Amino acid sequence: MRGMDSSKNDENIPDSEIIQAEVVDMAPGTPWDWREVRVVRPPHRRWRMPVLLFVATCLSTLYVGIPNVIPAEGGGWAALLHGLRYAVPVMTILLCHEMGHFLQAHRYGVRASLPYFIPMPFSPLGTFGAVIAMEPRVGGRRALFDIGISGPLAGLVPTLIFCIVGLQSSELKLTPPHPHGMAFGSPILFDVLCQWRFGAIPANYDILLDPMAFAGWVGLLVTSLNLIPIGQLDGGHVLYALLLGKAHRVASLLLMTAVFLVIWNWDTLGGWLLMLFLLLLMGPIHPPTADDSEPLGLGRVVLGWLTLAFIIVGFTPTPLKFLQ
Repeated sequence: MRGMDSSKNDENIPDSEIIQAEVVDMAPGTPWDWREVRVVRPPHRRWRMPVLLFVATCLSTLYVGIPNVIPAEGGGWAALLHGLRYAVPVMTILLCHEMGHFLQAHRYGVRASLPYFIPMPFSPLGTFGAVIAMEPRVGGRRALFDIGISGPLAGLVPTLIFCIVGLQSSELKLTPPHPHGMAFGSPILFDVLCQWRFGAIPANYDILLDPMAFAGWVGLLVTSLNLIPIGQLDGGHVLYALLLGKAHRVASLLLMTAVFLVIWNWDTLGGWLLMLFLLLLMGPIHPPTADDSEPLGLGRVVLGWLTLAFIIVGFTPTPLKFLQ
């Protein structure tokens, strides 16, 4: 029969690639109930574009990390080393963050893409982070929580390491009477680490950050932004796992508050316009999981709220300041 003949074409398919046999009625109601059996293969995970974007982001962060003025000692090699001391830590933080999501998704059987890194060579940071595409509404409440929270926690470990190690190589410098250029806002946690390293900073002095310390600062910013409890951000996943339907009202209130604050303080917060646009495009509503009734347990609940509270110490409303 035709169904038997068609199966011969798939004799060379490895068993690991065959996940089920799909039965299709070819002529329902016939005396022989003629059916065709087709082998269903899992979709291939695309790797070319993620790899190209990863390489492009490596080059983008390296380009940003190379100083504008070539050092007198060491020349081009010293400049390249300076760039690597920024690019390698930043890419390590982003890779750990995204692999935290990817490995947890694999653990729960949720199909996820490889991370798509976003290069931005003409920005002060060299990158806009990375994203992973996952199957929606697959997995229960615990799966959503673990996948959402694992990225920020995995990225936070190297972030703190690079902050501490990089500050050891940073130094104090005398601030010019009329500074020009660009300054970086400092979150509470970074201020604490700076005070632990330098003590009370004298008046008219500032910290000349080592590239590794600056990479740690970027890691704090990326982690805190991803933990914003709205929509499909990591914080949105965690908030929905904690509150379920109530998370929609909380996320909507936070989004409206953010819009109001940016408009009201446009001179200082206007730089968040792009982020606000992305949040509005995403929306505050989080889709349900495959099993919202699954309990999280006390440990996950405590860890979830503590992780969301990291925004208080890791976020700065004015990450970039232009001095005139």
